[in-house]
Amino acid sequence: MNQFKTTSLADQVFEKLENDIILGVYPRGAMLTELKLVEQLGVSRTPIREALRRLEQERLIVDTGKGSRVVGITEEDLEDIMSIRQSIEGLAAYYATVNMTEEGRKQLAHLVDLQEFYYSKGDSERLRQVDDQFHDDICYLSKRVVITDTLLPLHRKTRRYRRLAMDDWNRVPKTKQEHFEIYQAMISGDAEQAKELMTRHITNAKTHMLEGIKEHG
Repeated sequence: MNQFKTTSLADQVFEKLENDIILGVYPRGAMLTELKLVEQLGVSRTPIREALRRLEQERLIVDTGKGSRVVGITEEDLEDIMSIRQSIEGLAAYYATVNMTEEGRKQLAHLVDLQEFYYSKGDSERLRQVDDQFHDDICYLSKRVVITDTLLPLHRKTRRYRRLAMDDWNRVPKTKQEHFEIYQAMISGDAEQAKELMTRHITNAKTHMLEGIKEHG
């Protein structure tokens, strides 16, 4: 299988299945079997078995004895994930500001510029990618390992609803402006303001995502 080349096969199978479950390629209630996945992905049973075990640990699937049933991200899960992000993501912005480097400033400026460019083009998919990178990079720039290790998996698990948010052009200008204000606070060295703005941004995102899960499931 061409896309599974660099890291371990089990890791890449896991990442693909996790992404497909989160994005709804495999909807809630769908059944996954080793045989079906062998045929679909063109890999042996061993990496698939390992990937399924990890997905079960992540509580994205449950073993029924006849296969694995997709649980995915429930409304309750999403509410809990976003509540955790409300509590922690402001700290990521705070420490990223405190530990800001010239390279970090340039990277954030580049992302803000890309956001404006893709918004002007109406490219929601590229905007989503920039949104993902903006939040992930702030985690890395914080240089706080526990914060980063906590937030990055949660970012992945909310990917579907962040995608829906970027398809809502009533919300996109607000998201874009909130990102810009966070960026300004960070490059000006105002860590407390960056923390406050990020927390408010996640609170707004939580409201929007919970509306999205009610509408789209």
